[in-house]
Amino acid sequence: MLLAQTSDFLPFPELIPDFAFMEPIAHIIGSSDIVILLTTTVVMLALTFLIKFTRIGKAMRATAQDRTMALLVGINVDRVISATFIIGSALAAIGGLLIASHIGQINFAIGFIAGIKAFTAAVLGGIGSIPGAVLGSLILGLTESFATGYISSDYEDVFAFSLLVLILIFKPSGLLGRADTKKV
Repeated sequence: MLLAQTSDFLPFPELIPDFAFMEPIAHIIGSSDIVILLTTTVVMLALTFLIKFTRIGKAMRATAQDRTMALLVGINVDRVISATFIIGSALAAIGGLLIASHIGQINFAIGFIAGIKAFTAAVLGGIGSIPGAVLGSLILGLTESFATGYISSDYEDVFAFSLLVLILIFKPSGLLGRADTKKV
């Protein structure tokens, strides 16, 4: 991408218009924030439904738990892995579109820090928990916002990763994750 586009930030078209009913509170929360929250909620509910109540979701859970056993019971593991990557790529595209629309500009490395923060949010909320990842992202975002507002914006990433370290020290399974139990 660096060769196809420059290393400069390029403008991204404003896809989310300012809503008229939001005008009284526009200084607190913007239209893009509302769209991001609504999209996140819908995608979280849809993904949770897909994972818990569909055949492909059951196959994904079985493959994640024990690939060999999933093969033995007739699950086409390669198809499940492909479907998982397709779903993950679609979710990344939705996230990238929302981030670029919110920021208003793009460059070739814009997804790097977003990916690191997404990983931090997933660990914070609990790996394997979709609502946990959303809760982790909300806590991470609020922590960064308050810390940069009250302390300094120079240390935004320091606050995020300090929070990650604290969670890993005191609750390694994350906020909504379950501790693994070893069967003997």
